[in-house]
Amino acid sequence: MTIQAVMFDLDDTLLWDERSVEEAFAAVCQTASDITGVDPVKLEEAVRTEARMLYESYETFPFTKMIGINPFEGLWATFAGGEQPEFRKLEQLAPVYRTESWRRGLEKLGVANPELAEKLAEQFGNERRARPYVYEETFQVLDELKGRYKLLLLTNGSPSLQQEKLDGVPQLIPYFDHIVISGTFGKGKPDPSIFEHALGLLGIEPQVAVMVGDKLTTDIKGALSAGVHAVWVNRNNKANTENIHPDFEIKHLTELENVIQSIA
Repeated sequence: MTIQAVMFDLDDTLLWDERSVEEAFAAVCQTASDITGVDPVKLEEAVRTEARMLYESYETFPFTKMIGINPFEGLWATFAGGEQPEFRKLEQLAPVYRTESWRRGLEKLGVANPELAEKLAEQFGNERRARPYVYEETFQVLDELKGRYKLLLLTNGSPSLQQEKLDGVPQLIPYFDHIVISGTFGKGKPDPSIFEHALGLLGIEPQVAVMVGDKLTTDIKGALSAGVHAVWVNRNNKANTENIHPDFEIKHLTELENVIQSIA
């Protein structure tokens, strides 16, 4: 069997989003510490907890879960794009959500300062935007694949936010024949319909496609349900505690070529 196409997840597969978020939190929490004396590590933990709880309390949560937008993306997303009415609700909620998450986090540590919370919320967005990290092997691997396989980017998230991430690394976009964003399509991974949509754009059958991603519950589960070869990128040797079994597991994108050849 000859593989004809490779589909890639974006966040924490090609882009190092986790590092971007961690560094943004560290910078903002240090600002808060310099001003108030709070422990920056404890503040980050408190803000993450409060943000998640607040995010899940909104009526938009089922939609964001379906599309695949996480609470920490909400801390810097504007939600300006997207045709669904839920995106307009999110666009209105976002400024309040951002400030309230930091306000509640500060309050957990005994600091009542709404003005500082608003300042920190704004700084977090700026810090995250300033850190569009790409894994060191990303372009090397894409260079090797481009022209030999059809390439498609399949990412969960808000259209405006995912586009902003791509705009932060503009040299990434030309590698792909198609870019599919869940917020534009209307459903996110692991729903098999978004994989079927991607396969339709590529004009191929699932058995000649490979999906590469870092999340078992979205990338791998969805690929398997659609009949696509699933390659789990497990850079940090995470234990697989899910009842989801990828066809292949790699620690580094440079291993992908061997996987493709083994299928062939």
